[in-house]
Amino acid sequence: MRLPRPDAVLIQAAIAGALSFAHLHDVAEAAGQHDWKAWAYPVSVDLLLVAAWRRMRHLKSAGEPVGSAWTWFGIALAASLGANVATAGLLDLGHVPAWLRILVAGWPALAFFGGTLLAHGNSTTVEAELTSEEAELSVYEPGPPTDLPDAESEPEAVEAPPAPAALPAAPALVPMPAVAVPAALVDHARKVADDHRARTGEPIDTETLRVRLGVPPHFATAIAAQLT
Repeated sequence: MRLPRPDAVLIQAAIAGALSFAHLHDVAEAAGQHDWKAWAYPVSVDLLLVAAWRRMRHLKSAGEPVGSAWTWFGIALAASLGANVATAGLLDLGHVPAWLRILVAGWPALAFFGGTLLAHGNSTTVEAELTSEEAELSVYEPGPPTDLPDAESEPEAVEAPPAPAALPAAPALVPMPAVAVPAALVDHARKVADDHRARTGEPIDTETLRVRLGVPPHFATAIAAQLT
């Protein structure tokens, strides 16, 4: 049986993470956070660091700006790096200054705010495109009928007209024009279809596509025809 070969990168990451974890704990405890609270601080800093990094990779792969994720990554990195430097003898942990106590005490609210923005921050590019496209789609929405007779009113007695000698020929049906689907909406629909296939293993049907996009049935049919 072959033993697994140790990975030097993983070993180095584990050592660095353990040292940084301990330094953050020491600074938090010196700033007045004792017992379990001192151990929660390094967990909070490291989680924010990882969350910002993952959000940054997701935004970069989607071709969207990564400035907000970089900001929170820099804040978490500064907190971790600052604790490492502070425990190197540059700071007397027995007499922690007031500004450091304020920073440590305010970190939970800052980390909660940053984590919430990273977890629930959605792309605004696609939403803006869909908003403009929904305004275009409203042109094709049929309006409510306005000339319907009142069901409760009694019809007036009228004389029946004489029967016509011959009925006129029915007019030829004019084919409806093809629905023009914006390219951005087709691209968004393709992403929705790919996500549906990845989760279910089956191609998305027209009704599900209509519900996911929130478009009229004839638009969903036109979009589905372009996805095949």
